[in-house]
Amino acid sequence: MKNEDSLQPSAESTPHPREGRRLTPPLWVWLVVALAAAVIGVVRWADVFHDHAIANIVTLIAGFAALMAMLVWFFLLSGYSGQVRSVLFAGGLSALAVLSIVLRIEGVSGEMIPRFALRFSRKPDELLRRPPTGLAAGDRQAAVDLTTTSDHDFPQFLGPDRNLTVDSVRLDRDWTGRPPRQLWRQGIGAGWSAFSVVGRYAVTMEQRGELELVTCYEVETGRLCWTHSTKTRFDTVLAGVGPRATPTIDEGMVYALGATGRLLCLDGATGESLWETDLRQQFHVTPEDEEREIPYGRAASPLIVGDLVVVPAGGPGADRWVSLAAFDKRAGELVWQGGNHQIAYCSPALATLAAVEQILIVNQDYASGHDPRTGEVLWEYAWPGKSATNASASQPLPVPPDRVFLSKGYGHGASLVQLVPGGDGTLAAKTLWHDARVMRTKFTNAAVRDGYVYGLSDGILECVDLSTGCRQWKSGRYGHGQILLVDDLLLVLAETGELLLVEATPESPNQVLGQIQALEGKTWNNMALSGPLLLVRNAEEAACYRLPLALAADAAKQADR
Repeated sequence: MKNEDSLQPSAESTPHPREGRRLTPPLWVWLVVALAAAVIGVVRWADVFHDHAIANIVTLIAGFAALMAMLVWFFLLSGYSGQVRSVLFAGGLSALAVLSIVLRIEGVSGEMIPRFALRFSRKPDELLRRPPTGLAAGDRQAAVDLTTTSDHDFPQFLGPDRNLTVDSVRLDRDWTGRPPRQLWRQGIGAGWSAFSVVGRYAVTMEQRGELELVTCYEVETGRLCWTHSTKTRFDTVLAGVGPRATPTIDEGMVYALGATGRLLCLDGATGESLWETDLRQQFHVTPEDEEREIPYGRAASPLIVGDLVVVPAGGPGADRWVSLAAFDKRAGELVWQGGNHQIAYCSPALATLAAVEQILIVNQDYASGHDPRTGEVLWEYAWPGKSATNASASQPLPVPPDRVFLSKGYGHGASLVQLVPGGDGTLAAKTLWHDARVMRTKFTNAAVRDGYVYGLSDGILECVDLSTGCRQWKSGRYGHGQILLVDDLLLVLAETGELLLVEATPESPNQVLGQIQALEGKTWNNMALSGPLLLVRNAEEAACYRLPLALAADAAKQADR
């Protein structure tokens, strides 16, 4: 008979826990995990922050806290042998080291989800050919014509009236029988600029390597006609690479503002510089101040008002900020400066409200209206924000005769403001309604039709009653893409590059009439529509589609609605 002691494992072969320590996590670890799970549940499903990106960040922090609790217990307090803990620690550390060496964060989505790339790979814009400055080869005798205009032109940011609306065409509602036709699709330099179109030509801004470019293309062919280059590069993980403002075309000239503050006036025929100025030098803004105050780069598209070109200026220079600055559009001389608030990422817009012509702008912490002749502040309205964190990027939307619609992401929502004339020629801004739950636009803008406002609210298409702020419907997740109101239809360019045709009606939510995959990759850029030709782009490719127009009978029916 065998000795009973021989049936028991020896001490050397048994991984005994360290004296008095457990091999399973104690209660406090499970409490941390449960608390993290509860926090994630609340922020994901209760929408307490009214912002998906913030919810994702909180989810990451809570998950990291739960993981750290497990790791602290395992490596410092558990009963597992030193050999086991050492092997796992060395293996985990080695894996992290390899990943950090092999991968880099290439960028993030609109909801702060990172995208990775091989660390030593070149970025897409660095792989593109860098075209010579001036007219492209073969075009020396064929200068571009940006002076001949038409009713179909899309000459500036967000369209002819800078309100995200096109009324000059009626689109066919049937993309199944008559789908959009791709005319061309090709690589383009990095950046979040859109196209501006006059006649047969379109201009945009892009980054190729160390060069920030203003480029002119033939709309129907995609042929590059001319380029203008500035040796500068804007590149951050959160904001991405390249310029973000859209050029403005006026009287054959092109006005463009680079991400680092270079304001250009170019001859639209050749791309040659007529004048240029560095806003940082003009207003004594140091590169350190610029990086701290507006870390996502200058994004304002120049506004033409008569003989002036108007842009946000920034600061603090000489111990003050300058909200707006106006330059003589032909000579480039500074004419006036107005306002004393730090700039955000919005573009100035011209409107007549309360019988007063004014320039609207959203700054870091205020929206305001300015006298176009002098820059004098006519009214201000508190619109909290910080350009380095919860930035303001959505346009102020004039609603005649006397109202302004404001919207913003980061959980801030929307407001309708009424301008009331004062006795001294100024205006007072009065809140009609504010709701943090609606129109949480972030990188996008809203459009108004027949008393209703449409927009991407934290990535979801939404319709809101403009007079009351009440939501009519909210449906369809498109990410932080862009929209364009074309008569009674919405073109929606999703963050994934998908293009959709949607009914702009308050009655039925998100009626999708057609869709195509217009682009690949993260798409934050606005669209441009010139007649039936739709220009779309992102940070890696651009394309032109011929959209089907409504037949005469169908157009008449739409007009009668």
